[in-house]
Amino acid sequence: MPRYRPHVAARPSWRCRVCGAAWPCSPARLALLGEYRENRTGLLIYLGTLLAEAMTDLADLSGTAAPVNLHDRFLTWARARSDGGPDRSGQP
Repeated sequence: MPRYRPHVAARPSWRCRVCGAAWPCSPARLALLGEYRENRTGLLIYLGTLLAEAMTDLADLSGTAAPVNLHDRFLTWARARSDGGPDRSGQP
């Protein structure tokens, strides 16, 4: 049976160590949503912290400003659903 390898970021490139996609890749997003399923606010704080680190790393790596799509890449996908689905962020 193959051993599970977590999809984590390789720094300073912020590419997935397993699949090579921009991190957080789809498997990483699924794992994070599962891990923080009862605490969406905590997930957003964690991802916001990583976003700030990625901005610094990527700007240092390229010598220019960090890519503009980082907000979407790190935060937009993790926001609570607005389609009437359950909000599990822990907020009233």
